[in-house]
Amino acid sequence: MKKGVISLISLALSVTMLAGCGDKPATEPSGGAGGDAPKANFKVGMVTDAGTIDDKSFNQGTYEGIVKANEDFKMEYKYLKPAGTTEADYTKEIGNLYDAGFKFIVTPGFKFETAVFKAQDKYTDAKFVIIDGTPHSGEEGAAPVVKENTVSIFFAEHEAGFLAGVATALHVKDGQAGFIGGMEIPPVQKFNWGFQQGVTYANDNLGTKLVINKENVVYQGTFDDVAAGNQLAAQMYDRGVNVIFAAAGGVGVGAINEAKTRVQNGKDVWIVGVDVDQYQDGVYEGDKSVVLTSAVKKIDQAAYDMIKAETEGKFPGGQTLTLDATNDGVGLPEKNPNLSEDILKQVDDVFNKIKAGEIKVAGEQGELIK
Repeated sequence: MKKGVISLISLALSVTMLAGCGDKPATEPSGGAGGDAPKANFKVGMVTDAGTIDDKSFNQGTYEGIVKANEDFKMEYKYLKPAGTTEADYTKEIGNLYDAGFKFIVTPGFKFETAVFKAQDKYTDAKFVIIDGTPHSGEEGAAPVVKENTVSIFFAEHEAGFLAGVATALHVKDGQAGFIGGMEIPPVQKFNWGFQQGVTYANDNLGTKLVINKENVVYQGTFDDVAAGNQLAAQMYDRGVNVIFAAAGGVGVGAINEAKTRVQNGKDVWIVGVDVDQYQDGVYEGDKSVVLTSAVKKIDQAAYDMIKAETEGKFPGGQTLTLDATNDGVGLPEKNPNLSEDILKQVDDVFNKIKAGEIKVAGEQGELIK
């Protein structure tokens, strides 16, 4: 888990993997790398989804990957924040980027699927990267269409959730766990299913006794209702839940806030973060945090690797890629201050077994596939 992410470029070259109120546009001026770093001959644009580039989720992860790429390749880059979150809003900003000469465009999230579907045909000399989504027409039953100027990237959320479940069970040992999801869509569902399988695995193999009751698995229905997340977490904690895995964006922020309040009042409760390392979001005193660990997707690395591939003339257009344990695309944060070294070692052993195929985590509702 602590090893660096294997480049998506080599993965893309070796095998095509199947995946199953108007703000003014915000601009980040390009920086420059020192030394003899090669200079990219293209401009990189990003359109943000709901939220900002410091949302501790997809926008931030994607943007950080672009910034990191700029350090190495000195390309010009820019992001635009749409007025809303409709296809028309996204399409408008994609067009604005293209018209300004930004013809390598990265889009974070499934809400961009129909906008990218149209853009890849309209702007045939541009390149598109859609993270956690695949282009389609939006019609019922429409098949994905990933053109040669587009790459679609997914993650094995169930594997990240599994590792978080094992770590959570090992730390809490017994008691109750809960799950708060945002919208009931595949990436969020897979986090849930993986987490439950991880807890079950720890109970069956590592001597833990953590329980997840049905009433403590909830999808709130949005990713931005902070108050609802606060309320749901309060209800679960009142029912005796010790730790909540929140895969819910802003709803998860509400859950973290509730956990911080409770800990400051002397309660022993935890949150498991999602997508990126959310430890800092849970800090309540000094460097103490209510975030036990986080189920991480290497979003920044995905964006970085696609830019790197383009600089090398190896953009894997037309492909759908999946980042999972085998290419170190998912896992726990590099640093986990709330987890003991012994727990980290056990989780790392489990990670290596997943990577080697000895443990197969189901990406659908059900039991652990032995």
